[in-house]
Amino acid sequence: MSYESKDKKRVFNEEFMPHVDAMYNFAFRLTLDEDDAKDLVQETFMKAYRFINSFETGTNAKAWLFRILKNSFINNYRKKSKQPNKVDYQEVESFYNSDSVNENITTDLRVETVQHLIGDEITNALNSLDVDFRTVIILCDLEGFTYEEMAKILDIPIGTVRSRLHRARNLLKEKLKQYASSLGYKDKRK
Repeated sequence: MSYESKDKKRVFNEEFMPHVDAMYNFAFRLTLDEDDAKDLVQETFMKAYRFINSFETGTNAKAWLFRILKNSFINNYRKKSKQPNKVDYQEVESFYNSDSVNENITTDLRVETVQHLIGDEITNALNSLDVDFRTVIILCDLEGFTYEEMAKILDIPIGTVRSRLHRARNLLKEKLKQYASSLGYKDKRK
């Protein structure tokens, strides 16, 4: 299916642009960096426009965009992993997440971005998950995609989606056990 220039703009504006906020949120949760997330969203929308002829109007535009974004993220990650390390980001993140850091000298953008959605402890626990586990939690529990849609976005079998989501939820549950206990929640297994 080939779109005329006018049709491309209409499809882009009506089908793709309503998802820009969801795309940014997903990109931010993957990259954990505001600038990288913006770049990833921009790259995604540029690719979406460039390959708009492969999009079928009336299908799930959000899932199509999420797949492009996920693939771009993976490609960028692979490129960066082949470059020599310049900074140990784990060390920097550990410092900024430690209790000894002076909060007046830094701003945790992850917390600011989602502070009205989920608490700091939940955000930190989610961000500490491996990207594969973090991705399935975001797609399913925050963005509301079905297992079928997630399988297409992630390009993995549905069984892998289910097992990865199960494992991710268990990891998140384990990371949040102490926090839940401090709020008065009891472990039902005891």
